[in-house]
Amino acid sequence: MGHNYAKPLTSQVRMERVLSRLPEDWSVRIEREPGKGWRAWMQPPTHSGQWSEPHNDLADALEEVWRAVR
Repeated sequence: MGHNYAKPLTSQVRMERVLSRLPEDWSVRIEREPGKGWRAWMQPPTHSGQWSEPHNDLADALEEVWRAVR
């Protein structure tokens, strides 16, 4: 019987994973608005940029916009 011993990814590990995969020619912005949370913007050279929705966790904002523009 198999067991899954994988640890859940922490917010820091998730952020590092997304940031390490970004090509050098992509633009990235990160903002935190008081009371609204984190937002991330990414723009690959072949796409108009896109903002994420506000998130309490920066990793969630980065992952959302990464999935939307790649």
